[in-house]
Amino acid sequence: MAGILCDHMLGSLATWLRILGVDTAYPSNTVSDNEILKQAKQEGRILLTRDKVLVARARKEGIPVVHITSTELDTQLQQAIKAMPLDASRVLSRCTICNQVLRPVLREEAKPFVPPRVFERQARFWFCAVCQKYYWQGTHYEEMEKKIKALLEKKG
Repeated sequence: MAGILCDHMLGSLATWLRILGVDTAYPSNTVSDNEILKQAKQEGRILLTRDKVLVARARKEGIPVVHITSTELDTQLQQAIKAMPLDASRVLSRCTICNQVLRPVLREEAKPFVPPRVFERQARFWFCAVCQKYYWQGTHYEEMEKKIKALLEKKG
């Protein structure tokens, strides 16, 4: 599957696509539209944007683009996943901050880096080598899982 590039108006969407395991680039606010188009073309990414002018420019340049028309996150997610295949086995496989693929780590490796109560309650941990951040399926995971399931059911 081609990677995604969300423009600077779609930060929450980019985070959720990463949660869903989608390779999602997200540029800083200082990146120009020209640079966004260049990155999408060079990296072979599908551009997601709310900017009608950017949609038209991408189409003119032959860059695959999805025009996100909503400001509401759930609707944005539905629009995005209609345009691409999702692999449920990749959910929670990417760092939500930098997009790096997470690697599973032994529980003992995570112990010095996570709160003691988290270590006591969790059996599985993942690590982002770029951000140096540990992940686990905490209390928020159940709600995320419900949202993901609902999104995937709506797509199917």
